[in-house]
Amino acid sequence: MSNQLLASLLIAASAAIILLLGIVHLAYTFFGTRLHPRDANLIVQMQAVTLTLTRQTTIWRAWIGFNASHSFGAISFGLIYGFLALAHADLLLRSPFLLVLGMLLLTGYMTLAWCYWFSIPFRGIVLSTLLYIAALITLCF
Repeated sequence: MSNQLLASLLIAASAAIILLLGIVHLAYTFFGTRLHPRDANLIVQMQAVTLTLTRQTTIWRAWIGFNASHSFGAISFGLIYGFLALAHADLLLRSPFLLVLGMLLLTGYMTLAWCYWFSIPFRGIVLSTLLYIAALITLCF
């Protein structure tokens, strides 16, 4: 197996993990109560209180919107980098801009997961980042 093929497969695997995390997060945003506060009274308060920035939305609606848009970002990363790795590997693997951008996005997600989230997404993002780093190392040899 060539280094370029191995690198593209590693990036595709990395992207697939982020894609899966994004899809699960989107499902949790709109179906079920996994992303709801444990205190039902807090949900009522979030649905009643508006932001200081604007009275056009509530904290609850912003919460749902932020979670959905966060999911869209992860899904987009997974789809775009997975597609490029599998269908246009030459373009991806020869573009320092795209390779650095991917690494920056993954390290950004990893930092957010470490500081603000919980262990399952953090572990998934760490694994995705390690696969991506392995792809970059593979390209160097």
